[in-house]
Amino acid sequence: MRRSCLAVPASSERFIAKARGLAADEVFLDLEDAVAPSAKEQARANAAVAVGGGWGGRVVAVRVNDACTGWAHRDVLAVVSGAGRADVIVLPKVTSPDHVVWLDLLLGQVEREAGLPVGVTGIEAQIEDPRGLAAVNAIAAASPRLEALVFGPADFMASAGIRSLEVGGQPAGYAGDVYHYALMRILVAARSHDLQAIDGPYLKVRDVEGFRRSAVSAAALGFDGKWVLHPDQIEAANEVFAPSPAEYSRAVAILAAYSQATTVQARGAVMLGEEMIDEASRKMAAAVVARGNAVGFIPGQNTGTPE
Repeated sequence: MRRSCLAVPASSERFIAKARGLAADEVFLDLEDAVAPSAKEQARANAAVAVGGGWGGRVVAVRVNDACTGWAHRDVLAVVSGAGRADVIVLPKVTSPDHVVWLDLLLGQVEREAGLPVGVTGIEAQIEDPRGLAAVNAIAAASPRLEALVFGPADFMASAGIRSLEVGGQPAGYAGDVYHYALMRILVAARSHDLQAIDGPYLKVRDVEGFRRSAVSAAALGFDGKWVLHPDQIEAANEVFAPSPAEYSRAVAILAAYSQATTVQARGAVMLGEEMIDEASRKMAAAVVARGNAVGFIPGQNTGTPE
């Protein structure tokens, strides 16, 4: 479960060193937008060394340059075939399933040459413009390596013409949530192919409450996690995308009551307090319990007052 995905510019060895001690679920070393063209080669070399270890079992990813650039294939070679290896490649600006197919084929070649099991390296595809969003269902089905779809709000806002300069915030003059349609399309595509759905960054890194509002909205919709750009955002992301003890306790109670109803009483529905629960309730509760278990909750020990 990737609640917090920390972006680290691979051009900065100091930031890489600092990131090793932070509590993010995933750390990705950025070779793309966070790195100037003149610094690409050095950043690539830094990333190749950094993926080698010392991350405490967390998911280690590298965001390579997009498939249409002259840097992308060398990025992949550097961080997959060396002494260390990235767990995941984050592919930005995906506008077609062809981009994912290209990366899948390249990874297979690199893995074979390096003596690695073919398929061991995962892919996260970043959806950042209307073309990518229009093709998101095909993108989600493009490779068995895919682990997550990621929303890229800044490029999406620019390409769609959204009238705001506040990435992750809401533009003045629009009463609804300007990101809702894009997020829901990404979520549906992800869930239809058993992928995680990850929201993009909130760029006002010192505005933790603004970040929290953005994260709460994405979590309520059903997203699994969110990119973080600053250590101050990590705790908020980890909290928001995990169930509360009360939610977890309620979900455990639903599963127990439904199991009793179906196995002992031979009934398909039963009352739990003021609420009727059935198979749909079981599925919802099971999803909450799975999220809680993934972050270390234990039935019977993590309790609260069910809401």
